[in-house]
Amino acid sequence: MSTPLVEMKNIEKHFGSVIALAGVSLEVHPGECHCLLGDNGAGKSTFIKTMSGVHKPTKGEIYFEGQPMSFERPRDAINAGIATVYQDLAMIPLMSVSRNFFMGNEPTKRIGPVTVFDHEQANDVTMAEMKKMGINLRGPDQAVGTLSGGERQTVAIARAVYFGAKVLILDEPTSALGVRQTSNVLATVDRVRKKGIAVVFITHNVRHAMAVGDRFTVLNRGKTLGTAKRGEITPDELQDLMAGGQELATLEGSLGGTV
Repeated sequence: MSTPLVEMKNIEKHFGSVIALAGVSLEVHPGECHCLLGDNGAGKSTFIKTMSGVHKPTKGEIYFEGQPMSFERPRDAINAGIATVYQDLAMIPLMSVSRNFFMGNEPTKRIGPVTVFDHEQANDVTMAEMKKMGINLRGPDQAVGTLSGGERQTVAIARAVYFGAKVLILDEPTSALGVRQTSNVLATVDRVRKKGIAVVFITHNVRHAMAVGDRFTVLNRGKTLGTAKRGEITPDELQDLMAGGQELATLEGSLGGTV
């Protein structure tokens, strides 16, 4: 297999006396969707914030494209090619899609001595990139707030891909979406993967993970319970791992199988 784009080795993260991560390891390869599963409080958010430069690990090693890497801040991770799409999407609903697409990276042109926002370039690129992701906008000046949740997710993903993401971290992208919108987002994830970009897909929904995942890592109370490739594990086995596995089986036995 190819050299991992990102390799996290025995990552620990302590917040005072609280141990949020207790030795988590994970690797992500180009063109792969690696699903990180776990229930609330499993450590998923802390782990991705460590991968994306928000937190520095207390212990452990991070390698990016085979080289040791220490991110001092999120901008370092972004510059290296690690983009994170959080649940809140960091968008301004009343602004146009093209303005949101280029927020912080605005194209400019000169008109005489004045430098201004290049609306034409921004609009053309936004329409083209969204079309590549299967979204046909009414127009680039359409307000982001008028888009569906799935379409807003796609804007955020398309933006990250356009600006050179090598690794795309998606934080619960389908958690608040309906069936059709979820399907659109999962199709977008598949398109991104086929471009050779590595995707880290954080979710607690086993069905969504199985739809696009190549490998699956389960977190429970800050520890890795294991990693399996597609075809090596069933949805029921994944669900059991997330739910506590042996603990759940013991509880079912004590309650006469009523759980």
